[in-house]
Amino acid sequence: MSRCPGPRLADARYRRSRPGAGCHYEHATPPCPYWVLLLLSGAGTLDLIGANDLLTLFAAYLLASIPAYALAAFAKDACGSEAALKYYLMGALLGTTMLAGTALLYAAGHATLYRDLRTALPAAPYSLVAVGLVAVLAGLLFKAGAVPAHFWLPDVTEGAPAPVAAYVTTLPKIGALIAGYRLLHQALPDSDVNWPLLLAILAAVTMTLGNLAAFFQTSVTRLLAYSAISQVGYLLMALAVATRTDFAQRSLLFYLAAYAATNLGAFAVVTELPHARNLEDYHGLTRRHPTLAAVLLICLLSLVGTPPAGIFLGKLEIFSAAIDGGYAWLAALAVASLFYYLRWLTPLFTTTAPASTDTQTVLGRWAATTAYTATTVSLALGIAGGAVLASATGSLLP
Repeated sequence: MSRCPGPRLADARYRRSRPGAGCHYEHATPPCPYWVLLLLSGAGTLDLIGANDLLTLFAAYLLASIPAYALAAFAKDACGSEAALKYYLMGALLGTTMLAGTALLYAAGHATLYRDLRTALPAAPYSLVAVGLVAVLAGLLFKAGAVPAHFWLPDVTEGAPAPVAAYVTTLPKIGALIAGYRLLHQALPDSDVNWPLLLAILAAVTMTLGNLAAFFQTSVTRLLAYSAISQVGYLLMALAVATRTDFAQRSLLFYLAAYAATNLGAFAVVTELPHARNLEDYHGLTRRHPTLAAVLLICLLSLVGTPPAGIFLGKLEIFSAAIDGGYAWLAALAVASLFYYLRWLTPLFTTTAPASTDTQTVLGRWAATTAYTATTVSLALGIAGGAVLASATGSLLP
């Protein structure tokens, strides 16, 4: 038995000894629930994407959420446990809200299938449909990390292990946004509820709050968390014009693919440097680890929307869809530069060394390989974006 220097994800069984003695672990090899939780949450996300019924949508929400709560606390430390508790409480609250919204939409349309609701909801009471839709969207906004259901994201990203943080800021977002697109496009295209304006306002507030809050962060994981919130704001623009333009679907899918690759690349660098928790810990990274610094540079510039990375083309498509859908003001608001990434980029090229020489110690080869692969995919999406966009023209609807 030996002393554990920090949180571990697998291959160890934790137990506490006396107070203040720290964390110990035994080298045991029980069946690791880490991968089970990942697979269950991934299955729930796939169900979110394929749902065409309100009850299926809610069941998928639960399947995608409950394993993620356990993943957030998998390090079994105080910070992770606090993050998981906040994640769970907010998920339970908004899950209950989503279930209530499902009941209200069923009461309004006497059906749960999207195709049946499409014909029934236009003749249903306006207030019933409006409240039900807002309640259902609340659950999807929680999964996506959008305002006003975003409070859990910075705490979970900072408290959970970096691989889990990369997971919860990427995969649930994909499932929630595609599920929201299908719900709006298939079940409520003819509804009198002005949900496009609602989503446009939420997009504007989400991107603005995420950008402003990220500017004051010194923790790299919290900065990436608020970056993820701002990126949801851009993605919600596609949902706001889901029924107004043919560009909405392909812009949403392409942006999601580009964001997923770029976000995973940035988090892979953070995982590879487990002791570099703050911006100042990255001082002089180009001298000690030039390839990692290059990957981080590409990922951060991609998140800003700099060519030739994939997010640049994704933003052009999103802006074109917003303008074509009648929300030019939203596209103009979204053009604002994200200068807070420069606060992370600048230390990379300084000659000043970090306070401790151990802060830039690398973890191993798997995280670095993931970083290189994700960055390559992000660049490939930007360079070969025309061919990729041509393949994203199929229908998301059955």
